[in-house]
Amino acid sequence: MIEHFVLEIDGTSHAIDAEPDMPLLYALRDDLGLNNPRFGCGLGQCGACTVHVDGVPVRSCSLPVSAVKGGRITTLAGLGTEAAPHKFQLAFIEEQATQCGYCLNGWMMTAAALLRDKPHASEAELREGLAGLKCRCGSHLSIMRAVVRAARA
Repeated sequence: MIEHFVLEIDGTSHAIDAEPDMPLLYALRDDLGLNNPRFGCGLGQCGACTVHVDGVPVRSCSLPVSAVKGGRITTLAGLGTEAAPHKFQLAFIEEQATQCGYCLNGWMMTAAALLRDKPHASEAELREGLAGLKCRCGSHLSIMRAVVRAARA
């Protein structure tokens, strides 16, 4: 049964009509036309679909849209702007941290929440907190350099 949902995404309200069990990722990409997050595995394992819901990083491919009713959703576009980029956005650019960039969303969104909650995380803590993310083009080392750079900024 189709229901009406109002989602607050990056500070703006958006209305959609959807099945309650439809993945949030589909609402964000298909119904609202957002470029991030990305569809990776569809199982919540790779992290490409990560968004923040009320500040908590979640895998949007496995989270039903009904679970975020009334919540504040932040996407990668909501972390910063072109005029005032988030420190992760700057660090990834400065380190030229990715090749294809497909997984970028998951790394930045997860790392931003991790360092918001633990601003002085050690490199080992950062590696542990990012352990579930996947990069298929092999940019792990440069991604970690960017995360460490942002953590020290």
